[in-house]
Amino acid sequence: MNHSQTEKLVLERQAAEVFARSYSAQFNCDFSFVSHNMPKKPDVTCKLGTEIIDIEIAHLYGSQAEAQHLLGKSLSNKTIEELICLELTSDPTERFVSALNRILLNKSEKTYDSKRVWLVIRNANPNWTRNAVLNNLEKIQVPSQHCFEQVWFITDVNGDDGLIKLY
Repeated sequence: MNHSQTEKLVLERQAAEVFARSYSAQFNCDFSFVSHNMPKKPDVTCKLGTEIIDIEIAHLYGSQAEAQHLLGKSLSNKTIEELICLELTSDPTERFVSALNRILLNKSEKTYDSKRVWLVIRNANPNWTRNAVLNNLEKIQVPSQHCFEQVWFITDVNGDDGLIKLY
């Protein structure tokens, strides 16, 4: 496994643990990280009580520079193209909504070898707050065709400001 793959696994695990901790606190239940998965399955497997939930993880960044800084590495050409498109939009709220909708659209096109799949999007931009989501819910577009049982948004990188269910 190369350095980039290891970093990806670390970020996915961190996001899964933040989500599990926030979900447990918000809903007063037992939710925990179990393992990483191989391709064809979502990124991680977690347990909600005794139920197995597979979770696909995504991170929301505000710009190419921000993503590179947070990840400490170079980005794929596709990610760079997506972030450059975002940077052309100067209004921070429009950038936030556009970035989130792009992730939702891209993830909706995937299929997984799993019975129960949730999508968890972790906000990595400190300028986009819980209120940015709540004030723009009508602009957030979860595509009608997707495989996700639920879609969640972690409002800040550490999960301190809670979760918002998008679907």
